[in-house]
Amino acid sequence: MSDYQVQLPEVWQKKWQGAGFTAATAIQTRCFAPLSEKEDVVGISPTGSGKTLAYLLPLLLKVEQGQANQLLILTSSQELAIQVTEVARQWAQEIGLKVQPLIGGANVKRQLEKLKAKPEVIVGTPGRVLELMKQKKVKAHLFQTIVMDEADQLFQEGTENLTKQILKQAPVDYQLAFFSATADRALETIKTLKESSFNVIDVTEEDDSQGEVQHVYLRITERKKVDSLRRLAYLDNFQALVFFNQVGDMGAAEEKLLHHGVEVASLASDQSKLMRKMAIQQFREGKLSELLTTDIAARGLDIPQLPYIVNADIPMTQEGYIHRSGRVGRMGTPGVVLNLVSPGTIDDLKRLAKTMGIPLSEVFLHGGQLHTERPVMDDAARELHTKSIKKEKKPVKATHNFSESPQIKKKKKQKNQKNKGARRK
Repeated sequence: MSDYQVQLPEVWQKKWQGAGFTAATAIQTRCFAPLSEKEDVVGISPTGSGKTLAYLLPLLLKVEQGQANQLLILTSSQELAIQVTEVARQWAQEIGLKVQPLIGGANVKRQLEKLKAKPEVIVGTPGRVLELMKQKKVKAHLFQTIVMDEADQLFQEGTENLTKQILKQAPVDYQLAFFSATADRALETIKTLKESSFNVIDVTEEDDSQGEVQHVYLRITERKKVDSLRRLAYLDNFQALVFFNQVGDMGAAEEKLLHHGVEVASLASDQSKLMRKMAIQQFREGKLSELLTTDIAARGLDIPQLPYIVNADIPMTQEGYIHRSGRVGRMGTPGVVLNLVSPGTIDDLKRLAKTMGIPLSEVFLHGGQLHTERPVMDDAARELHTKSIKKEKKPVKATHNFSESPQIKKKKKQKNQKNKGARRK
């Protein structure tokens, strides 16, 4: 039994072994004592290195059974909140603690009813948590520890104000903890939140929990992007999270892929909580070959043994690439990050990879397989391929017949009806 396991109660030691865990990861080992001793912590480690358990296990052990609202965990998305809630419940129920999610988009009356059971642990998104704090349904002054999962995301424009308002509601003396693979980018903001100093635990260099991740690119023409996704879906043992930069482009791709009979779904911020939950569940169960999404799914989402990430659009920032890529290679499993590049984006990818020190290699999609060497083409096929590349370099005039999102089509229809009404008058 490892030194880490010895620190856990017996019921958790059995659970740890039953889950197939062996040695604790670097972030789990390094954070246990500081969090147990009520230090303010900033935990930084690669995606998929076990950050959730790194803060959950030591902090749950400090919670007293029967006293409501002691531990608050804020997350950057509904999906991450649901995932953290599930993990927290698995360990909390073993020691008699209750965990309650407070997530935007869910039925607030049902949440209020469950708060009457006085859950010791709250997991939520900033908007809903703040709403119920202001209504005095969540007793903010009782919280002894506040954790911010994907901390840098919680201090971005649009969320920062909500996060800071929550902290203003907190008691005078409380423990604060931040966790993310890129939390260092929010350090300056974090240090202004409390007068006391933070224990910054960065194990990025020493962490060895990640599996081998290959970063490759496939040259395509922009017009053939959806067709490439269709062909990829039929590769052996292929399943991928497919990232887009724009919701409209994602919606158009989903519509076309479904039309061709590809088993896909989408995950977007404007969907209901139920639709998002169903999409993730179907994907986890292997019923979908591709789950199309935006950066909403780049943070914290855990799909066990996911083989591929596909960047249908190259991410805008290093941070975006890091978090998208972090959906594969989790806890020792191998994975591939496949970037679809056109003549207009290949330089962007290479520049990004060079800055981050990521080795890139080219792959080729041919005969229902991905190849690391260019397949041999006859003269006719080579000429056709060359023509398509040259044509792509010219500006493509958008027709908007099929690529518009349903929301845009609805707005256009409403506008046309309004104009017709004005003409009649």
